[in-house]
Amino acid sequence: MINTRTKITGTALYLFLFFSVNAEAQVNPKRTIFDRWDKNNDGTLTREELPQNARPNFNRADKNNDGFISREEDKIFREQSGRRQKKGSRDQLNNDRIEIKNNIPYADTKNPRQSLNLILPKSRKKKILPALIYIHGGGWKNGNKDQGIARLLPYAESGEYVGISVGYRLSGEALWPAQIHDCKAAIRWVRGNAKKYDINPERIGVFGSSAGGHLVAMLGTSEDVKELEGSLGNHKAMESRVHCVGNFFGPSALLEMSKFPSRIDHDAANSPESQLIGGALQKNKTKAIKASPINYVTKDDCPFIHVHGTDDQLVPYNQSVIFHKKLLENGCNSTLITVKGGGHGGFKNDTIQKITEKFFAEQLLGKESKIAKSEVLIEQSQR
Repeated sequence: MINTRTKITGTALYLFLFFSVNAEAQVNPKRTIFDRWDKNNDGTLTREELPQNARPNFNRADKNNDGFISREEDKIFREQSGRRQKKGSRDQLNNDRIEIKNNIPYADTKNPRQSLNLILPKSRKKKILPALIYIHGGGWKNGNKDQGIARLLPYAESGEYVGISVGYRLSGEALWPAQIHDCKAAIRWVRGNAKKYDINPERIGVFGSSAGGHLVAMLGTSEDVKELEGSLGNHKAMESRVHCVGNFFGPSALLEMSKFPSRIDHDAANSPESQLIGGALQKNKTKAIKASPINYVTKDDCPFIHVHGTDDQLVPYNQSVIFHKKLLENGCNSTLITVKGGGHGGFKNDTIQKITEKFFAEQLLGKESKIAKSEVLIEQSQR
């Protein structure tokens, strides 16, 4: 991932982790370094839970860009630590193919959260290109727009898309609907600056994972909902509609989340969803309903593709199932990719990336695709 922050080299990081793990093992052989860092014992690591020395590497360990490091991601990161320097060299090579403009404000404020990163291909297939926008995850309380750069690089490097990674205010700073107000302001900014950056304003696609999946789903279903539009930025006359959505294991119906197996008590006052709306879900049902994309579905919604693992312990798989069903019932174009045995991202099946690339190529580039328009079942690991 391209990151302007200070980085620990692969060798230094390996030594840091090696000695940390061994020191921990001497103290308590039954506890891993992951367990010690996992302060709230929820089975995932946030940036804040990591020691200061390890935080610059958070984005590289967070493979699925959901704002958390799972045990599997932690294991993979440690196994790959010896190849970090090679990866850094590759990222430098990527700079020869793209131009990145960081921290562009989109809401006419000085809040760094209300800014975006623009990834422009240096060699374009066409003068005017569609925009593909990524919105990061992190339970609406963690993460940042830098997480999206790695996800957008393949698209921008192809010369067929302009990549945009959007930041937004987190729940610790502002409650719902501030997050969707920010995202819609970013979409309006893209349209308002389409000529400047040679972007086709009629071809804007969005995708995101976890909390980001929730936000892009909202963008795809709330085109005509004035209360979710907000009044941020200098492009209020522009529309915030999008043309297609990639929803990677995002929540869709907040009040339904605790009805299915999960490591999180979603109804608790300290759950990510409750913190988003400012109170326990079941005690604030009206707010929870208004913050659920499934409740805004209409027949005019844009095409969707959903990717969700059957063993997701953070956002239950059923969230995508019922959302997909609601879209189909309303006559919308929706495809559900079910990852058998898959958890909260971190999938090891290249087919997922190929299918999503074909989806965006069909919707934004007008290319023919043979993607199933209903449901696709694939295995968690397959290369």
